[in-house]
Amino acid sequence: MLHDGFMTLQIKALSVHLLTATGAVFAMLAMLAAVDEKWGLMFVWLVVAFVVDGIDGPLARHYEVKVNAPQYDGVLMDLIIDYLTYVFIPAYALFKSGLLPGWTGWLAIILITFASVVYFADNRMKTKDNSFSGFPGCWNMLVIVLFALEPNFWAILGIVIVLAVAMFTPLKFIHPVRTERWRSVSLPIALAWTFFAGWAAWVDFDPQSWAHWGLVVTSLYLVFAGIVQQLIPARAESA
Repeated sequence: MLHDGFMTLQIKALSVHLLTATGAVFAMLAMLAAVDEKWGLMFVWLVVAFVVDGIDGPLARHYEVKVNAPQYDGVLMDLIIDYLTYVFIPAYALFKSGLLPGWTGWLAIILITFASVVYFADNRMKTKDNSFSGFPGCWNMLVIVLFALEPNFWAILGIVIVLAVAMFTPLKFIHPVRTERWRSVSLPIALAWTFFAGWAAWVDFDPQSWAHWGLVVTSLYLVFAGIVQQLIPARAESA
């Protein structure tokens, strides 16, 4: 009976790895849509990959995949897929969409892809409270907002440069699931962001959609919550 229970855990742990691996399929579907410049469809697939990325981590910890399915490196698998869905495909979309004309587009994709691969390989990216040290390369989240709002290209380039630099600063960015502080607020806001992102992509960024403003509000929280936590230490907050 104990052996059967262990085998069940092994199967469940292996299933988590296979769930993570589906992100590569969604990345390919997103890339195919991007090549055809079907931006709404591309972001739909990226949002699906984002949902999988949000689910597989808690499942991996629950089923202890490092113990019950150690033959696969879930962290490495996750990083490969994250680079595709968070960095590479969004950078391509930003370049091909025309939001950044001429040299500005080239500068943006070079900054995004180069800075992100260096950041992803940095073993200091996580803080003690499971937040991120520096902007965590969530370019997919930025680019979908840029597609929705279509700001001036100078504003877009400025944001890209600031965030690329912010990757290598001690600024803190929360992980909505793993950062315990304010998680009761952060997690619902992250879920709301996912809903608004999927809605905006589904209606192909219709300018009349309220999803755009939902994206802006939730994105602002997710970007600045960690920095505010640094400015307001937990002890001072509880005092």
